[in-house]
Amino acid sequence: MKVDVLNINGSKTGRSIDLPEDIFKIEANEHAVYLAVKQHLANKRQGTHKSKERGEVKGSTKKIKKQKGTGTARFGDIKNPIFRGGGRMFGPRPRKYYSKLNKKVKAVAKKSALSSKAVDGNIVVIEDFTFDAPKTKEFTNIVSNLEMNNKKMLLITSEIDKTVYLSSRNIQGAMVKSINDLNTYDIMKANSIVFSESSIEKLVAHFAS
Repeated sequence: MKVDVLNINGSKTGRSIDLPEDIFKIEANEHAVYLAVKQHLANKRQGTHKSKERGEVKGSTKKIKKQKGTGTARFGDIKNPIFRGGGRMFGPRPRKYYSKLNKKVKAVAKKSALSSKAVDGNIVVIEDFTFDAPKTKEFTNIVSNLEMNNKKMLLITSEIDKTVYLSSRNIQGAMVKSINDLNTYDIMKANSIVFSESSIEKLVAHFAS
């Protein structure tokens, strides 16, 4: 599967690169994608939610009225959950949402996500570039040249490039990830995937390992 390599001006360089069919042209496994996205979102949850229960609310434990003979329902102390300011019944408690997923399932999910983007023609390969210093305007020009304004774009680099990352941070919809940080959720969330030329080789090595 051949794709033209573009420069930062959005023009063809005259070179092309082969996208491995075992990564970009497999039959998508939707269930694996679902499991990978579900795990990613679950692991992002802090799980620090907490509400005070009956034993944690400040107040007297004295019975507020006698049990019988009042003509109304029986009541215990003022911390009863049916009273305003009382403790909450079955409220949320701190917990961990972290879950594990088999490495092979994760790999299948990533390949399925990349293949679905490739089928839709949303894979772009651009020659390697960097900036001398973080400059949002220069990154904005690249996005504009690739005709990806007002789109969610994911730029994948072979290694972490701090200047490129900082240049993209203030641009809505733009995201920069290295191969090692790539995940199924980010792939599916993006409208277009832009690979740096050297990242394709690193991607092959990533799945081979």
